[in-house]
Amino acid sequence: MAYSTAYFPIPACSVRWLMMLVIVFTLLLNSNSVSSYSPAAYGDFTCRNLTDMERGKLDPKSNGVCSEEAKPLPVCECGFKMLDSSFLSKKKMHEIEKGANNFNIPIIRSNQKLVATTDGGLHNPSCLVFNSAWKVQQLEHEPNKKLNYPSPANIQRPNSDEDIAFMSILELGQLLKANLITSVELTEIFLKRIKRYGPVLESVVTDTEELAYQQAKEADQLLADGKYLGPLHGIPYGLKDIISVPNYTTTWGSTSFRDQVLDIEAWVYKRLKSAGAVLVAKLVTGSLAYDDVWFGGRTRNPWNIEEYSTGSSAGPASCTSAGLVPFAIGSETSGSITYPASRCGVTALRPTFGAVGRTGVMSIAESLDKLGPFCRNSVDCVIVLDAIWGKDPDDVSSRDIPFRDPSSVDITKLTVGYLEDAEMEVVQVLQSKGVNMVPFNLSYTVDSVQGILNFTMDVEMLAHFDKWQRSNLDDEYEAQDQWPIELRRARAISAVDYFQAQRARGILIQQVRESFKVDAFIGNATDWEKVCLGNLVGIPVVVVPTGFKKISDAPSNDTRRRTTITTGIYAPPDHDHVALALAMAYQSVTDHHKQRPPIDDLGPNDSISDSSKSL
Repeated sequence: MAYSTAYFPIPACSVRWLMMLVIVFTLLLNSNSVSSYSPAAYGDFTCRNLTDMERGKLDPKSNGVCSEEAKPLPVCECGFKMLDSSFLSKKKMHEIEKGANNFNIPIIRSNQKLVATTDGGLHNPSCLVFNSAWKVQQLEHEPNKKLNYPSPANIQRPNSDEDIAFMSILELGQLLKANLITSVELTEIFLKRIKRYGPVLESVVTDTEELAYQQAKEADQLLADGKYLGPLHGIPYGLKDIISVPNYTTTWGSTSFRDQVLDIEAWVYKRLKSAGAVLVAKLVTGSLAYDDVWFGGRTRNPWNIEEYSTGSSAGPASCTSAGLVPFAIGSETSGSITYPASRCGVTALRPTFGAVGRTGVMSIAESLDKLGPFCRNSVDCVIVLDAIWGKDPDDVSSRDIPFRDPSSVDITKLTVGYLEDAEMEVVQVLQSKGVNMVPFNLSYTVDSVQGILNFTMDVEMLAHFDKWQRSNLDDEYEAQDQWPIELRRARAISAVDYFQAQRARGILIQQVRESFKVDAFIGNATDWEKVCLGNLVGIPVVVVPTGFKKISDAPSNDTRRRTTITTGIYAPPDHDHVALALAMAYQSVTDHHKQRPPIDDLGPNDSISDSSKSL
């Protein structure tokens, strides 16, 4: 979900730390203290009441009483070093090892049987719930007001399907309402593009053709009967393939689950279905929502076919950019919306944590996962967000947050900061629209933001895929340098250290709240420190395309391939409407978001190296 719940650069210090851990693990595996991880390795500590203890029934009178034949093993000091506990004496280490075998392991196994028999985090959520709100009392229980959407004037049906494919949601809606096109016709246009370009971009897992035509026919019939469900009525879209839809595979991008069919209607799918939207495809997620590699290949960037999309919402970003769908739903745990949206040059929103329900969605980290839209523009993001926003009764982390109308925000009354890495064109455009723009620096003293994010994500992910790892299914994972290494390392994070990370996260949230003295700020959307911070705090960000530059090592000077430039508009939690209002103001006078990628025409003297990808 985003990872994260996305691709991100690894600092050199992290590489050294990883190498050190590999050495430690090697020492542990070759230690004379423990011959294997099986229960037999602890045979000398076997207790008389092991059967009861395996069931989690601990008798205080017999707890820890071992057989007279028990002989202490040589202490495994490297394991304690790995947990940063080498301060303990050998006597205490012996005591802990014996206690862990007699007390901890039976409880661990009992809990595994209870909650870790199914992977993916779809059941049994943690009772420890993260709340991202800063001013709960002031924001809760306010009535939602109907949003006002602009009505495009004089919309006519284009002559080409290509032009139709790149129309906005509002424009397509006008065509439908004016009977200039039917939802069935729209669905056919996008399904054809999915079948043509999906294999080229490696961006589509499954087209849902039968369901799509059924939903499109229902949408057309409702319109014929005079019933209009709203701006998404009859509009095709795609879902990241961690979102479950009955009767279709939900593969999570992984070889281990590629045939999985979940009889669950995800909350976000229900909301879009009730709004009249038409599902045309399940789109690529990186395997188990990590980066852009999946069991069918690696998803490509439509703006540069030889470059990859990056981030686990690779399919939603790539497909929206290439006009395979008008919009798509992706997810983020740590960069999986911001990175692919930036790479593929689309407008996208990572919303406030808890604003969109996650029932029926594969979970990486319950305290980090978020669902959000990939769209043509920020107005479309508002439309989609309005449809999926709200309390999900089965998601303990979701909240009943009022969604305020971005079009009602008076941006001239806003004070907006800009960081050193902000795109100055955005700053200048907003300033010309009357926004008070000021230099800004988000101050905090917590120096382990990236580490806190990794601890949180990896431990929570491992809890959701404990069975998968214990079954050695990580050996068939598509990219062995990704989840397999991270989740093995997560075994060495103690509960104490995970909890300390959450306490440090609390300090970070407090400091960010106190430092956030502006209504919003502009900054790089893919800076890894800001990605980690934003996800830990739960703040929303809109990714906005701001231009293009030449690709590096271009095959010719006249190639049409480009590198997209974007920026992020950040707002406090529950103030998504403010970030969207600023994005709408910027896009109202610019056209970067209207450009089309060169998937049909790479330009003169340009061809991609892999002929199998040729168009």
